[in-house]
Amino acid sequence: MIHTWDPDRYLAYADERGRPFVDLITRIDAIDPATVVDLGCGPGNLTALLAERWPDASVTGVDSSATMIEAARGSGAAAAFEIGDLRDWSAPDGVDVLVSNATLQWLPDHLELLPRLVAQVRPGGWFAFQVPGNFDEPSHTIRTELAAEAPYAASLETAPPRVDTAARQPKASSTTEGGAAVPSSYDAATYLRTLQGLRCQVDAWETTYLHVLLGEDPVFTWVSGTGARPTLQALPDDLRPHFEAEFKRRLREAYPDDGHGVVLPFRRIFVVARVTGRADAPA
Repeated sequence: MIHTWDPDRYLAYADERGRPFVDLITRIDAIDPATVVDLGCGPGNLTALLAERWPDASVTGVDSSATMIEAARGSGAAAAFEIGDLRDWSAPDGVDVLVSNATLQWLPDHLELLPRLVAQVRPGGWFAFQVPGNFDEPSHTIRTELAAEAPYAASLETAPPRVDTAARQPKASSTTEGGAAVPSSYDAATYLRTLQGLRCQVDAWETTYLHVLLGEDPVFTWVSGTGARPTLQALPDDLRPHFEAEFKRRLREAYPDDGHGVVLPFRRIFVVARVTGRADAPA
């Protein structure tokens, strides 16, 4: 099933979504890269920061959503934008900086994809990404539980994702909701060890942000622009309003507003790798 991503909804909390990206790229110590690529660039607002950071570089944003690429091309960013799938994207001549921001979690097999991505980076270049690590939080578990209930389960064919909350390391799996993979990620140590095995010098860490969100049903607005969107789109028109109303009610209970806004804890996992050697991409 093809899901249409909404740039306007995604940008509703642009500052909060952009902060991890800024924290990520500040740890990339590339001095004068010639080519910089942003895989999963979305509406291009963050790709623009790459062009500002390295104004002499050729900066390209890649995203599988035509809607997002259309928005990116109209953003005014000093970058080129193209439609592409990071699972088969390649750079025959290599790139100096490869960034992927909050994208890899959508691919259940993304740990196995890392060798191929590292192979696209020239020796001495940088591969950096960040993924959410909050899949055991109510913002995700409430949606999954509700989607598994009648009458929604029949439309979504939902199975709860496997989450190891004790280790805080969600396991990538082929679980789907409405025909889309349920996002998942690994802990920082898993990424570090995997990339060390690919001849990289690795800096990996985790941060939990406390986002203070304002407005009516702000957590719903947050998740409906990203993780919950495929589920909401998969529901038939007669069920979606009822699902949204109940989803909002449960989110309000889980994230109360004490008069100073709603606090949304958001754990993020960061990896910055210096590629010390380049292996051939796996077939």
